[in-house]
Amino acid sequence: MHGIANEQHRPGELRCSRPTADTLRVELAGYWRLQDEFPALTDVEQAIEGPPRVQRLTFETTGLTGWDSSLVTVLLNLLALGAQRQLVVDQAGLPEGLRRLLHLATAVPERQGARRQAIREPFLDRVGKETLGLLASVGDMLGFVGEAVLALLQFLRGRARFRRVEFLMLMQECGAQALPIVTLICFLVGAILAFIGSVQLAMFGAQIYVANLVAMAMALEMGAMMTAIIMAGRTGATFAAQLGTMTVNEEIDALTTLGLSPMEFLVVPRMLALVTMMPLLTLYADLLGILGGGLIGIAVLQISPVEYFNQTRAALTLSACAQGLIKGSVYGMLVALAGCLRGMQCGRSAAAVGQATTSAVVTSIVCIILASAILTVIFFRVL
Repeated sequence: MHGIANEQHRPGELRCSRPTADTLRVELAGYWRLQDEFPALTDVEQAIEGPPRVQRLTFETTGLTGWDSSLVTVLLNLLALGAQRQLVVDQAGLPEGLRRLLHLATAVPERQGARRQAIREPFLDRVGKETLGLLASVGDMLGFVGEAVLALLQFLRGRARFRRVEFLMLMQECGAQALPIVTLICFLVGAILAFIGSVQLAMFGAQIYVANLVAMAMALEMGAMMTAIIMAGRTGATFAAQLGTMTVNEEIDALTTLGLSPMEFLVVPRMLALVTMMPLLTLYADLLGILGGGLIGIAVLQISPVEYFNQTRAALTLSACAQGLIKGSVYGMLVALAGCLRGMQCGRSAAAVGQATTSAVVTSIVCIILASAILTVIFFRVL
């Protein structure tokens, strides 16, 4: 019984024989399945060429134990080969069901141009299309920012309609729930800054100024930027996924039908929650970065805690802390806008939600870097 089962599931085979000088018989045997490798048709092509040259093609299927669409594909290739070589193809040896499938497959000829062909566009055409797409994207972004500003004005007038409970939940999500990852990243950033700075300052015997370096770097730039990047990957992506899913489920369309503005009901609370929590997170990040630098200064550089604290207090100024807080607020606004923008622009499929989430993170980080450069120049000129 075991041998019979193995024989029934033997992979499909294709053999050729010549019952007469001008006739080629193709013998099909075994079990033909898509997951198995198709036999090559090179033997059939060589046999057709002769000598002597074949004029007629027949089939023998007594050894066929089972088949699926893979056998139909092979037979279609054989029929095409026979038509190309102008052979008389006799299908009488094929099973009745297989002949009907071949008849259905060849009943309607393939429409010319139905198959897609890869056409490489000229370089200037691709550049032009990318430029037009970029301009359209910038226009959509500016339009969304304008709508967000109008919705914020409605909030300042006390006319914006959104759920206060949802706003408090968003504040918790953007604030308290983000503390663990902010703690880990910013503490390590402060330690890395202290270690790298100590290597350079040791050349001049000025390791004590590691405290100044870490404090100013965290307060002026790194605290706000690292927090913003963390929130872009965490909260901005969440906003995009939430709004994108609502777009797919047509919940945003339902809000519009009910007369509720999606900008006021969905975007404004998210913007306010992130802008409100970003300065607090920035202060917390500054503190953790200074503690990370202090760990390196005290444990590695043998600086006393009192000396490190005094150097940090002397380096930090109210102006430096204010710059960091302003940058943090601006970054928070950009992250919220980017996440909500990509979520509102999301298509109506699961893949579109993933693309919107990725695009939100990329857009947020690009905007953060650009804003950092612009604000740094402004503060340098003003202060």
